[in-house]
Amino acid sequence: MAGPTESVPAAARPGADAPLLARLDWWYSKLEDALNLVAAIAIFGVMAFGVLQILSRSVSGGLHQLLPAIPPIAIYGYIDYIQFIAVLYAILGIAYCQRLGGHIRMEIVLGRLRGRLLWLMEAFAVLLAVAVTVLLIAGTWDNFHNAWARGDSSMDIRLPQWPSKLMVPLMLAVLLARLLLQLWGYARLARDPSGAPVAIPRLETAKEHARREIEEAIGKLEADAAAERRREG
Repeated sequence: MAGPTESVPAAARPGADAPLLARLDWWYSKLEDALNLVAAIAIFGVMAFGVLQILSRSVSGGLHQLLPAIPPIAIYGYIDYIQFIAVLYAILGIAYCQRLGGHIRMEIVLGRLRGRLLWLMEAFAVLLAVAVTVLLIAGTWDNFHNAWARGDSSMDIRLPQWPSKLMVPLMLAVLLARLLLQLWGYARLARDPSGAPVAIPRLETAKEHARREIEEAIGKLEADAAAERRREG
């Protein structure tokens, strides 16, 4: 069963006397946030691009029926552009999601563990993820190199394929750095289970997750009500 997680808050910038891991986590989270923002913009761009494609085909098709001299108009290379942009929203947010604990987890065993044993098992799982990510980086880099060497391009408008293929190993490298930070965080807790969690997602039970969502919803309603009272006053 996949259990919910909550990211350890990192909004406040750690002070100079904070642990090195906390400072690295804060700075690295800014890169992840920026990449995730670019992914969100790419999603919006794909939606806007799709709407433009539909409108151009629909309007020009209607005009063509009225005036056959007007040809139907579509965005040339639309599929090629979409395939190129898809890499952005598919891969740019992967490290951001890992930081928040958003990837699917199986916690049938981990949910029953506590203390040092829990952190050791979490560290072992992250270590496996590090090994898999390293293998994926090597494989996707070879894929990029082959596309670069052979000059691979898209079918319709001959759009070069190597930039999108290069994006995959680069973003996997960003994920690898996040995994190493989390491995450090879990190793730190395995050594001292009483320490404060840093650079790792915090596990929640279903009850805690539901309570947090309720509190967030109530807080939002109270904030909206207060804003409404200020406007009326």
